Amino acid sequence: MRVFALILSGLVIMSCQESQPAMSEFTGNEVTYALQPGSEYPISGLATFKERKDGSTSVIISLDGTEGNILLPVHLHLGDISAADADVAAWLNPVAAKNGGSETHLNRLADETPISYNELKNLSACIKIHLAEIGPDRDVVLAGGNIGSAVSLDGSRTSMGVCKSE
Repeated sequence: MRVFALILSGLVIMSCQESQPAMSEFTGNEVTYALQPGSEYPISGLATFKERKDGSTSVIISLDGTEGNILLPVHLHLGDISAADADVAAWLNPVAAKNGGSETHLNRLADETPISYNELKNLSACIKIHLAEIGPDRDVVLAGGNIGSAVSLDGSRTSMGVCKSE
């Protein structure tokens, strides 16, 4: 009987350990920015920045109104979204048009400067989702929005500047 009790208690302990949720890689800190249509295409969505425990950021783009099997380039630009020819601070993973989603683990800018979640959420910058990476459709901004300190306090919409050709 004693052996049976030991086996039973061992099974209970093992089953409790298996049912515990996995440790999250996130701190729980996050901020979400609206992405507004940037052209005649009715595409909008959200950019969510989630702080990871290592201080880096997961940037999650969720768009409504996309379709097809193309990849839509996503750039993080320095400055306000209305500024023409703003420098690219980082290239984010493209949005898959079939589901409108993209996720990028961001811990460095394009020039290799390290950037933390706190620095990113205070950066004066914007996100632009383009129709194409090259050619004339590169200048078509499907959706975009200011992030960090570039966000308008009154919530007003600004125009979207054309991106720098490189």
